[in-house]
Amino acid sequence: MVLFGNTLYYPGCLAKIKLNHIAKNYEKILTQLGIPFITIKDIELCCGTPVRNAGYRQEFYDIIEKNKEIFDNQKITKIITNCPTCYRIFNEEYGIKTEHITQTIANSLSKLKKDYNGEKVTYHDPCSLRKEKIFDEPRDILKAVGFELIEMKRTKDQAMCCGAGGLLKANSPKIADRIAMLRLNQAMINKIITTCPLCYMHLKQNAKEVQVLELSEVLL
Repeated sequence: MVLFGNTLYYPGCLAKIKLNHIAKNYEKILTQLGIPFITIKDIELCCGTPVRNAGYRQEFYDIIEKNKEIFDNQKITKIITNCPTCYRIFNEEYGIKTEHITQTIANSLSKLKKDYNGEKVTYHDPCSLRKEKIFDEPRDILKAVGFELIEMKRTKDQAMCCGAGGLLKANSPKIADRIAMLRLNQAMINKIITTCPLCYMHLKQNAKEVQVLELSEVLL
């Protein structure tokens, strides 16, 4: 029985491989907030969601078992992740205490620097956080650092997908791009912040007049 275990910071594949600056940002943020964590970059595996979404159920469960073995060996008792999809799958399938990083940061609002003096931004709700009803934490963080939040036309549980989820970007990129443009056109102002690496990358690729940022980029 593990009485004192490790908290793992798990960036997810996209932040780890293609958007590594996001993973590095969150490591710095957790350190600044005094939150202890470890990383296991060389041995961790994908959470398994893309494999499941592609229909490979047995392979999905094989990945879960391999990850559980790694977590047990590293005495992981809690996971903090910035990926909404990883957050959902760890909570639903792994039986390990997991926080989305906005929940972690929201518990330390008083430690955040108020660097923005009423600057207006809008926030895009990622699908997996909508399904988990994580609405307040990212908004509380943005307000705590001094932003004035101007909500999009469709928000919280009524928010649109960015267009990239569910392998749509991979299988039907033109449709995914059209959805992204619809979402960008719902912004009331020209600066969008989101808390999902996939939403961030997809919206940014389609944005022309709107600046798209990932939360960590405004916290450092």
